[in-house]
Amino acid sequence: QVHVVESGGGTVQAGGSLRLSCTASGYIFSNKCMGWFRQAPGKEREGVARIYTGNGITYYDDSVKGRFTISLDNTKNTVYLQMNSLKPEDTAVYYCAVGSACATNPGPYKYWGQGTQVTVSS
Repeated sequence: QVHVVESGGGTVQAGGSLRLSCTASGYIFSNKCMGWFRQAPGKEREGVARIYTGNGITYYDDSVKGRFTISLDNTKNTVYLQMNSLKPEDTAVYYCAVGSACATNPGPYKYWGQGTQVTVSS
């Protein structure tokens, strides 16, 4: 049984920072893609950042480049998303997902966490 659990969401003022964590268990952590996605009310789920656990290569969507950093700790099967310079438009439920390849769209990711709310006030 694969489990994916996110934590670290909350409410912050614009310009502030948050760090999200995602811990996965129940499968081989190596050579997988761990992705962060977000979904705002009334909008489709969109990609934010991804990291390949086999070599640590990272991918970012244009809206978060330079502000968000994805990293991993293989010893803990955990991926982090450091979010700086947060904007009100970053408000969404953030999801962590596991896939075999670092696709930009959510479809290929097989396992998902329950999501964690991030709210950025202006």
